[in-house]
Amino acid sequence: MEEITYLPVDVVASFMFDVFRRLGVPEEDARICTDVLITSDLRGIESHGVGRLKYYYDRIRAGVQSPTTELKIVKETETTAVVDGQHGMGHVVAYRSMRMAMDKARKYGLGAVAVRNSTHFGIAGYYPLMAAREGMMGLAVTNARPAIAPTFSTEPMLGTNPIAFAAPSDMDYPFCFDGATSITQRGKIEVAVRAGKPIPEGWVVDGQGNPLTDAQDILDGLERGVVALLPLGGAGELMAGYKGYGLAAMVEILSASLCAGVFMKDLLGIAPDGSRRPYMLGHFFLAIHIEHFIPLELSRSITGGIMRALQNARKAPGEARIYVAGEKEYESEQRVRAQGIPVNRNLRRELQIMRDELQIAGYEDYF
Repeated sequence: MEEITYLPVDVVASFMFDVFRRLGVPEEDARICTDVLITSDLRGIESHGVGRLKYYYDRIRAGVQSPTTELKIVKETETTAVVDGQHGMGHVVAYRSMRMAMDKARKYGLGAVAVRNSTHFGIAGYYPLMAAREGMMGLAVTNARPAIAPTFSTEPMLGTNPIAFAAPSDMDYPFCFDGATSITQRGKIEVAVRAGKPIPEGWVVDGQGNPLTDAQDILDGLERGVVALLPLGGAGELMAGYKGYGLAAMVEILSASLCAGVFMKDLLGIAPDGSRRPYMLGHFFLAIHIEHFIPLELSRSITGGIMRALQNARKAPGEARIYVAGEKEYESEQRVRAQGIPVNRNLRRELQIMRDELQIAGYEDYF
């Protein structure tokens, strides 16, 4: 049985903050990065929480990501902006860009910000949730390193390219959809590697289209570009894999063509001479101020009504419950706050490495 330790949420958050600060991330920015990661753990998305901390640690230390974030406004109008993240912390780039979109929406009804030269920004859902908390609807998308093969191909061309949307409701939680446009994503494979578990057949294929299930082999193959994730719907057209492929391409367009950013294989983080370079990711954020359309409370009640109607639909045989987007994450947060964040042996070892290499004291009783 896998050895799991549950660490208090405040301890994990404090450690991540300390790591970011020791790496040179300014205090306010370190709080943003920490909040994005801890929100992921709270919402049960283990692939993008503390389990991703060493990912940023390694990139900063390798010099392909800057610990300081200096946004450059390339172009701006009343409702739009193009931002250059200048290879800073993606969480900070995204937070400030979403905030900019929200400020514009508050005044003009809509706000849209396109971003280039950013880095991995954590869970996409964090940013539309910012809008939902302030009476707005929000949308966030981002491109990523190539991993998804187009329908009828086995070559990784598109990133996992998530789509996240949130809307306030009159329930205890907002509607919040946050999902990759592939069946799975790299972070879940990393979680499987740490847990020593296989990947289900039908998620990943090799260059000849054969299914792969060994998580470590898949992760190694993704790094070498010789295996590919399948889009939502899977291989071919029978189960509508072309829809996931089309959505991934849509995200790539939104993340590159509005900000004059790079795309697909130029996001690999490899320079022409073979050396490592910044990943130059692109994002797109949209904020919709509901009060510019209808009263907020009316919109909340309609959204809540849609959610309740879905929950009360006729259940399939043997199924006890129907969920809506954001519901499981809301329940996860209550559970994780009480129980703690699950950390397995391999992740604990990563935390120890960062603790010791950065000479951070005070966590010896936890890992």
